[in-house]
Amino acid sequence: MGAVLTVLLALTGAVVYGAADFLGGLAARTTRAVAVAAAAAAVGLLPLLVGALVVGAVFSGPAVLVGAAAGVSGSVAVLLLYRALAVGPMSVLSPLTAVFAAVTPVVVALVGGTVLSVPACAALVVAVLAVVLVAAVREPSGARVTVGGVVTAAVAGCGFGGIVLAYDAVPEDAGVASLLVARVVQAVLLGTVAVVVALRPGGTTDPVTPAHPVLTAAPTSRRSARWSARWSPRLVVTVAACGVLDALANACIQAALHLGRSDAALPVVSVLNALYPVGTVVLAGIVLRERLTAVQWTGIVLAFGASVGLALA
Repeated sequence: MGAVLTVLLALTGAVVYGAADFLGGLAARTTRAVAVAAAAAAVGLLPLLVGALVVGAVFSGPAVLVGAAAGVSGSVAVLLLYRALAVGPMSVLSPLTAVFAAVTPVVVALVGGTVLSVPACAALVVAVLAVVLVAAVREPSGARVTVGGVVTAAVAGCGFGGIVLAYDAVPEDAGVASLLVARVVQAVLLGTVAVVVALRPGGTTDPVTPAHPVLTAAPTSRRSARWSARWSPRLVVTVAACGVLDALANACIQAALHLGRSDAALPVVSVLNALYPVGTVVLAGIVLRERLTAVQWTGIVLAFGASVGLALA
């Protein structure tokens, strides 16, 4: 039963994170992507503060250190992902980032002595393949793959994987302490970058195109490229929902990692967490009427099959 709950929590976290990513992508169509990320990180503190009242938060040295590591890793990963998608084709770099995010904790777990059964290994391979297929998008820009873009995307993926590794190291009695610390660090770092970018000479243009693994960025114009001093109520609600969902997703991931403390929890949760594009593409299809490709449908089916396999393994 513990394995089933771990899979369900990890999948829930992935779907919720995908929904947050969808909302973030919508918001990034009208204002700076880094501003959206910073504001969402700040808003995400609210549900975690409520969580601290419900389940508690013990700010021990290890809990604070792990939380800070998660916040730095997540911030660097977000900025590098924006940079990678600005200089290279999304159809290549977005799946590459997702694969590194999935595989990095798996490698760490295996090096650390985790032994997986043959069915579990097979299910993980299928899940990684599903990540690639679901994250695959059409590439109309004709952008070329460069070594710099590939390296940047790979490091960004390792950064996202680092978040999972950090939450796996959270002390058992920490509650939501590490999640809160990570969120504060991320809000401060991304907020600082957003302010610096806005105030620098030539700051009227976005240094990185607000690209998104699924959503096509809106055409750039002077009006949309300016730092938005006036956020519409709709934009504020979108960013707020993005921040709340992102915080809840991280809470699900941490809970999945610590439920039962199975040796296989880290590789299983890391790969399932990388399936977040499923939530994004499904919402894009429902809300924006974007048609899923046959490749993406194949990835969704494989993701479902891999999840069942991991729950039974």
